Amino acid sequence: MKLNYGIIGCGMMGQEHLRNIALLPDTGVAAIYEPDAGMRALAAEAVPGAKMVDSIADLLDVAEVNCLLIASPNYLHLAQLEAIASMRPLPVLVEKPLFTAPEDAPRLAALRAAYPAPIWVAMEYRYMPPVARMIEEAEAATGGIKMLSIREHRFPFLEKVGDWNRLNRNTGGTLVEKCCHFFDLMRHILKSDPVRVMASGGQTVNHLDEVYGGERSDIWDNAYVIVDFASGARAMLELCMFAEGSRYQEEISAVGPTGKIECLVPGPGRFWPEHLGEPPIAQVIVSPRDPKGPRMVEIPVDPALLEAGDHNGSTFYQHQRFQKAVLGLGHVEVALSDGWWAVAMGLAAQESAQTGQAVELATRSYAPSSRSGYAAAAHAALAARA
Repeated sequence: MKLNYGIIGCGMMGQEHLRNIALLPDTGVAAIYEPDAGMRALAAEAVPGAKMVDSIADLLDVAEVNCLLIASPNYLHLAQLEAIASMRPLPVLVEKPLFTAPEDAPRLAALRAAYPAPIWVAMEYRYMPPVARMIEEAEAATGGIKMLSIREHRFPFLEKVGDWNRLNRNTGGTLVEKCCHFFDLMRHILKSDPVRVMASGGQTVNHLDEVYGGERSDIWDNAYVIVDFASGARAMLELCMFAEGSRYQEEISAVGPTGKIECLVPGPGRFWPEHLGEPPIAQVIVSPRDPKGPRMVEIPVDPALLEAGDHNGSTFYQHQRFQKAVLGLGHVEVALSDGWWAVAMGLAAQESAQTGQAVELATRSYAPSSRSGYAAAAHAALAARA
């Protein structure tokens, strides 16, 4: 069976998806809905055989379409999923974040209960080869992770269609828009749910004097976030979006009673200065406590995949796995509940940074309700150990 995507949104990330879909066998793009004229023209050039349509309804009317990709601005994702559910609920790969505001959570719960086809949330950082290698070896290297640290030092937010990503009301805030990737990684690596979030963050350097339609940009550019998990493990995120001079963009470390494992991931190759020569290669480093002595291995990525996108090849590997799920050859690895948790952690971090108070997820209506009893019990267990 050939997979024929219907694409909703072909901005910067949508264009990356198009390039990666083109690398997959027995796969095509049958229809595209992109309202921006410039991006629509680029999409038509990239996929000349795709039908360009004027609405989601028109896209779903294309009989050849048998799976969907949503890569539209954040604030549209949930409403578009609801529209698809009401018309033709096909398997869908939806970009993060699933939703952007606390009051959206009941709608997400209703969608989860009723949608009959697979929904896969695009948390592609799981599939970066160095990150995947680290996750695979983490248990043996650490003896059970007790502390997890994720650092992203990177470039500022890029320009998007209509500058939608410059305002918190469109994105959910930086700790939702950008950092839901890292909160998903925390849950995935630790195999546990969060119970408490503490954060400090703000807009310090970037976009300070930018105004869009009379609104001043309010998107944050740096933060620290600490998360306590039900397992007793704790994790930390350090985000800085005015550090594009760094050799590596992401640095992840996990530590347990027997050792440490870490991975170093370079940023997009197109941003690496030519005068510095070849861009760095991703690394995974294992540092046992006994016998001491770090062991480093480089994790090269296929140059064709690096050329196809900004995410260290992960977009391609994500589509491979999504296709297996659509064809019944695999399961949904990043379910709607995973995407929900990632946003809930981001919303809690935004709230904590704004109020100066820790946020207990068991008390927040925007956290996945099916686990609230579990989270409350986990919090009680943590309090007893404190």
